[in-house]
Amino acid sequence: MKISLEQISPDANSSFHILETPRLNDVFLWHYHPEYEIVYITGANGTRHVGDHISRYEGSDLVFIGPNIPHLNFDYGVKTDHRKVVVQLKESFLGNLFGQAPEFAAIARLFEMARAGVSFHGETKRLVGEKLETLPTLPPFERLMALLAIFQQLATSQELISLHGKPVTNAYNLNEQQRLKKLYQFIEENYQRKFELAEAAALTNLTTAAFCRYVKRMTRLTFTQFLNQYRINQAQKLLLLDHNVTEACFASGFESLSYFNKIFRRVTGENPLQFKKRHRG
Repeated sequence: MKISLEQISPDANSSFHILETPRLNDVFLWHYHPEYEIVYITGANGTRHVGDHISRYEGSDLVFIGPNIPHLNFDYGVKTDHRKVVVQLKESFLGNLFGQAPEFAAIARLFEMARAGVSFHGETKRLVGEKLETLPTLPPFERLMALLAIFQQLATSQELISLHGKPVTNAYNLNEQQRLKKLYQFIEENYQRKFELAEAAALTNLTTAAFCRYVKRMTRLTFTQFLNQYRINQAQKLLLLDHNVTEACFASGFESLSYFNKIFRRVTGENPLQFKKRHRG
């Protein structure tokens, strides 16, 4: 189940892109892009899947997602008559003004928080949702001013929850980035089969002991924990696609149903059947 890169271009006469109710509820679109994204959906109950975070939203949802965080389309599986507005923009959409003007300090902090994903609730969700729904009807300049006002409202709100997705940063040096990319690629291509730790370590040109220390430093997890989390994430996607628990277990690389149930509960706090019933409704 590959992740896809979404190609995004700004709208004509605009520095950002707006989508209105794209009707992707029958498409399991697990994707990422280098742009920031605001998603508002109303008239729906569905799944909020951002990075490693999976939860349910009821009635409506408002989320701000940072660059390159894999996420599922919020209307997946929705059967009700819903409305959805998506705004996608680059961090540099205002040029140098964004990082230098003190007036944008709160918004700059909001953008930093979005690197882990942020959801909003209460009056903030309702009021910002109404503004987002009117955004596509405005002329280009008024649309930009309205978007800045939305960001300021989000930046000063207390009605928010971090989704604790993995922020995608450039904090590591080039060699570490390339090594981590190789590790992710190896796991993506081989998680469904059994393999020895030495095989993964060889890709990074490290001894097995050095490789284990490297993974722990980069991910704060042992390699086994890291691999199991990836496999559980794949199993969750299969359960969302209505596969049964046994199918999800073996297709995601586990060789024992009892061990799969144990690790699934350890990672998610519930067993696979509970997860499926809750998210498939």
